Amino acid sequence: MKSFKIFEIEKKPRKGLLVIEWIILGYMALTILLAFFMTTKIHDISPMIWGRFRTVMMMLGLWLVYRLIPCRFTMFCRIALQLLLLGVWYPETFEFNRHFPNLDHLFAAQEQALCGSQPALHFSQTITNPVFSELMHLGYFSYFPLITIVTLFYLFRRYDQFLRAEFILLTAFFIYYVIFIFLPVTGPQYYYLAAGFDQIAQGVFPDVGNYFATHMEKATTPGWSDGFFYSLVEGMHHAGERPTAAFPSSHVGITTILMLLAWRTRCKPLFWGMMPFYVLMCFATVYIQAHYVIDVIGGWISAIVFYTVLLFLSKKFV
Repeated sequence: MKSFKIFEIEKKPRKGLLVIEWIILGYMALTILLAFFMTTKIHDISPMIWGRFRTVMMMLGLWLVYRLIPCRFTMFCRIALQLLLLGVWYPETFEFNRHFPNLDHLFAAQEQALCGSQPALHFSQTITNPVFSELMHLGYFSYFPLITIVTLFYLFRRYDQFLRAEFILLTAFFIYYVIFIFLPVTGPQYYYLAAGFDQIAQGVFPDVGNYFATHMEKATTPGWSDGFFYSLVEGMHHAGERPTAAFPSSHVGITTILMLLAWRTRCKPLFWGMMPFYVLMCFATVYIQAHYVIDVIGGWISAIVFYTVLLFLSKKFV
């Protein structure tokens, strides 16, 4: 069977580190250098140093395993490690950007000018149906399953394009993380609480300055609190969410890239099967107050730009 090729020894295994592994090493070097420059604000950078040391050791260990047993499965393990570590790199962006003045007041004001209101404030208040709430939280939760589905589809069905697809996906993640480090926007779920919901409802958007340098409180997530998917999303937030990474929306950006990768496979069941979850995702980010509408628009635009550029680069370097 075709699927068992995952354990077949490759005739021409790759010898060195993958392009994406070099990019991740570059990201680790950039951020640790930034941490050294910010030692007066980040008082203990030793966890970052040791975390990066462990990551390098794991990368080299899996590279060695692949060299000893060069097959699709060991190659997948190298990629899977980087996908799993995304959950480490994402909250770490907060350790950097919380030391810059918060910019949410500018984004909320732009949102007001664009929409005439705050959709993130009113969306969940307008539609309170439990079924609709669960659909929104299902859409938001589908983020990680969609990443898994596209990755596995390329592994089993489009292996000749697997590394190219993962290069596009993972590199896009790290571009977003660099943006999030230097663009301190927390999103409505944090900013509305810090600024005061009454002021937001009146169209007043105070500058909270360095408030998030010492505060991580998040507003209660809107929706039906007894829902199954509501509880899953809340669990995700408690595990790894921080007041960071609002603009552009990487949830929307990454899922847009996933849709483009799915379209590239020319597998209609894959693309159209993902489409309902993608649509729910785009609405859900605003419904649960994770993002402003302009974050969603930024996610769409950035995804198209990143995908186009990274696809071109993948043909040259992967």
